[in-house]
Amino acid sequence: MDIKVGMDIPSKFWLSSLEEKSQLLNSIYDGGVDHIFFGDHVAFHDGTGSDGFVKIAALSQLHPKLGLMISIYLLPLRHPLPVARQLASMHEIAPGRVIFGVGIGGEDRHEVEICGVDPATRGKRTNESLEILRGLMAGEKVDFNGETLTVKGAIVKPIISKQIPIIVGGRSNAALKRTAQFGDGWIAAWCSVKRFKEALLLIDQTAAANQRKVDWQHGYQPWVGLADTKAEARALVAAEMEAFYKIPFEKFERYTPYGTPEDVANFLSPYVENGAKIINLKIIAGSDKICAAGGGEIASRLKQAARNIN
Repeated sequence: MDIKVGMDIPSKFWLSSLEEKSQLLNSIYDGGVDHIFFGDHVAFHDGTGSDGFVKIAALSQLHPKLGLMISIYLLPLRHPLPVARQLASMHEIAPGRVIFGVGIGGEDRHEVEICGVDPATRGKRTNESLEILRGLMAGEKVDFNGETLTVKGAIVKPIISKQIPIIVGGRSNAALKRTAQFGDGWIAAWCSVKRFKEALLLIDQTAAANQRKVDWQHGYQPWVGLADTKAEARALVAAEMEAFYKIPFEKFERYTPYGTPEDVANFLSPYVENGAKIINLKIIAGSDKICAAGGGEIASRLKQAARNIN
């Protein structure tokens, strides 16, 4: 089985010089990492955020081969027509390199509200947006009249449907059904191996009921702590996660691998063995160089685990 391993850009990347950026990206790619992924938030909790499309567009011009993934994009906070245009533009400037991860958000209700969206409708709005996007990405003229969205006579070119996979995020069964109806795969987080296996089965069953046959690209996306000792790695990742989510690390710990690259790969290998074809690593370490080197070693070990399945 072939898998793709991605990693988030280290925290100080955008503050570095152009030469330093190039060196780090070359190191990441040469180490065996397939793609870089970025999250997306408009104004999370205290206003923190970043635009996933802006970042993958910038990165696409800093390295000619690294794949690019938004994971995950808060789709219900935007209208699907300009999103389709952004995807078409990315297809033009980085053809075959983009993976589009989408989700409904909701950890911060205020973030949804200030974008003019009723949080109670975000699931329905996401489903309708995905239905519209699927048509637009295929080059169809779209007329749609739903509960939350209306589109008349919309068309976006170039045609991009087979070039940009849609990977759906979310922990609920509604997210799994959304994957089965509209996605090319599911990206899990805060998920046990047992739940991961059960989720993939539900997706298969729902897709079959909808008469969809898909070459699934399911994945798993954990935060990761890297250091020479487990204690040091735990302290690093715990501090970052608590600062971002405003929740004690103990709530996440059983889903968060930390330690050496070998420790992390051993933790994640069961997900690969049970069908994960994308592993996204949000690595927290003492330096950007440690992140890059550690990401490459984890990628190598996980790809070997995938080869062993065959």
